[in-house]
Amino acid sequence: MADLFVALPPATDLSAVIFGKNSNRPAAEVQDVVSFAAADHDPGTKVQCTYIELDQVAHTHAVVLSKPSWMWGAEMGANEKGVAVGNAPVWTKLNGPQDLEKKLLGTDIVRLALERSSTAGEALNVVTSLLSSPGQGGPVTDERGKDGWCFHNSFLIADSSEAWVLETAGTLWAAEKVSDGLRNISNELSIGSKMDLMSPGLEEEAKKLGLYSEDKGPLDFKAVFSAQSQTPSESSNSTSFRYRRGRELMGKVVSARKFGYRDMFKILRDEDGGICMMDGGFITAGSQVSVLMPSASSIPDVHWFTGTPNPSTSIYKPFFFGPGADVGGITVSVTDKDGAAGAEAEPEDKKGENKGAHALYCGHRRLCNLMDTQEEKGHTVLSQLQQLENKCAEDVDEILANYSPESFPKLKNIFQHMASMEINFYV
Repeated sequence: MADLFVALPPATDLSAVIFGKNSNRPAAEVQDVVSFAAADHDPGTKVQCTYIELDQVAHTHAVVLSKPSWMWGAEMGANEKGVAVGNAPVWTKLNGPQDLEKKLLGTDIVRLALERSSTAGEALNVVTSLLSSPGQGGPVTDERGKDGWCFHNSFLIADSSEAWVLETAGTLWAAEKVSDGLRNISNELSIGSKMDLMSPGLEEEAKKLGLYSEDKGPLDFKAVFSAQSQTPSESSNSTSFRYRRGRELMGKVVSARKFGYRDMFKILRDEDGGICMMDGGFITAGSQVSVLMPSASSIPDVHWFTGTPNPSTSIYKPFFFGPGADVGGITVSVTDKDGAAGAEAEPEDKKGENKGAHALYCGHRRLCNLMDTQEEKGHTVLSQLQQLENKCAEDVDEILANYSPESFPKLKNIFQHMASMEINFYV
């Protein structure tokens, strides 16, 4: 499950592109926030993704990622070049048992696109190339010894000048360039006949599959390939409801003022519309908001991550790319496949679950338990955390308003500094 959003100029503050995503994953799963520096790679080097190995490229960009701890890939993230990418599961008429074959997960594709792209257009090309070969597939939950479940993927790709929605059905795909300033996606296909790019021979492939004929008019990607009913549901758990709710909330903001990053925080915390999932088998495991500044601006991009479930009871912490920038180890689980530091992770929570979960996750669990057992005390702590987030946002805004390269030392470790302050509230 996922909800993704993008707002573009002229609807936004500072002429920025503002990207947001809630990653809704199985409730017991831990999501890490990790960062990796740029790197050069020797010819013949391989990269091990979640299930399969690929040829590595000569150079990978620095990235910051929000990722399930057991996966190599990422639900969402950004790179030093100002590209942000996230994925959302979709189910299509081409889904089948073959999708369990271990290829690239959608999360792997997100990370590969970020590591290998300098622009949104390049990221789009990376994704579509990977869809062609080796393709998407494989179980998407960490159920050892079980088949798990699988899906196809849609992607939201943005940089400081443009944004793209890319939706897939197996190896087939359609892409729409965002043109009206606001766009969101959930867990259903949303591209109709307005396709700015598409996979080679898409129309012919749809005909061969018996899904389309010319007498039906222009090919409508959503109508042709969607597996689920397109009848809007009033349930807050339904994809259609969340999609319409997200669009409505964004529209309300821009009808009153310029869209800012804190407006994106508020939308991603929307519980009534199901965008912030709190109960049931799936919850919002992590959340990201990226502010992508125009290339001519001297102000750096800023990427905000929770690193903990449920943005309504979490706080966003900023990350900036630059020399020495690092998220630290508080949001890195010891089970992370890359063997990242994780030294500050706790061995397990009090119930013995989520062994190896990172320290911030375990601390946040204590807050959630406190809110269940001592509601007044728990909400007092949450209020203090929200004040911490507000003060951080104010400080960041002030630094950026007067930004110069000499300001960067104040920013390079701000994510880990804020995570350290946050965890003190959980002791």
